[in-house]
Amino acid sequence: MMDLIASTPAVRISVLLALFALVALGIWSLVTLAARRMAVRGELRQIHATGTTLPASESLTARNDSAWIRLVDRIEKAGLDLSDSKGDDLTERLRAAGYTSPAAPRLYTLLRLVLVITLPTLLVALSLWSGRELSYLRLYIFGSIFAALGLFVPALYVRAKADRRREQIVNGFPDCLDLMLVCVEAGLGLEAALDRVAKEMITSHPLVSNLLATATLRLRAGSSREEALRRLADEAGVDEIRSFSTLLIQSDKLGTSISTTLRVYAAEMRERRRMRAEEKAHRLPVLISIPLVVFMLPVMIGTLMLPAAIRVITQLLPALNGG
Repeated sequence: MMDLIASTPAVRISVLLALFALVALGIWSLVTLAARRMAVRGELRQIHATGTTLPASESLTARNDSAWIRLVDRIEKAGLDLSDSKGDDLTERLRAAGYTSPAAPRLYTLLRLVLVITLPTLLVALSLWSGRELSYLRLYIFGSIFAALGLFVPALYVRAKADRRREQIVNGFPDCLDLMLVCVEAGLGLEAALDRVAKEMITSHPLVSNLLATATLRLRAGSSREEALRRLADEAGVDEIRSFSTLLIQSDKLGTSISTTLRVYAAEMRERRRMRAEEKAHRLPVLISIPLVVFMLPVMIGTLMLPAAIRVITQLLPALNGG
């Protein structure tokens, strides 16, 4: 390996550049961390000495911004626009996957751009490292494949994570409705019921608990019940919760009983869960038939045909040949 590095100029330059980048990144991280800690200590000493608080624009919590968000801001200030042409659709997809940060679409675009450039570059570096000659045709074909992977793999990951998150919310929401119905029938209001259910389900169904706790905080902050419920449905991205929010909004406007609405909708949710379980059960024979045909059927055919094949080889073929 050392002989290859010493004999190939391109590999030697690549290794030196990689080492330089790693050392520079490590030094920059240490300097940034040390400067941040010194600044925080200085502000704490100032607060202790003067007994006053910092202005709102210079609060300590303002320093807890994500490093990724600062990186995106620096890249955009350098002149690279990371906004997507379909920003609303991208925001909805990322929100369905659980990425609710305002900078999530820009980080997603930056990640795809980095992967599109990095993966073909790694292909070229590995080819030079191994000493293989990389023709223009192979570079074009494999570079296009790796660039397409860098472009579509983040989208597939976000879609898979959104599906898993949606499934967890759908599975946990019927239990949430049952607990909420008990709380409402016990005399609690809607806000108190949401808060109580969010606290009870924080271990069993954390996603549903987070959604309900966020809706409760919005109600306490002064938002109307309709606005908080609609925001709850938008953040969840699930049809069941969207229907639930619409029912509660209509019950609030028409003055009907919330407990009756919850009881009817809870029964519908349990029926839907039972129908989904039956649907999965009915799909099992079709899914089982695939390994049955691929693995078991050839073995069965071979087992049944093997005695006949042995008899043909040992008796019939010699008789036909005059033996």
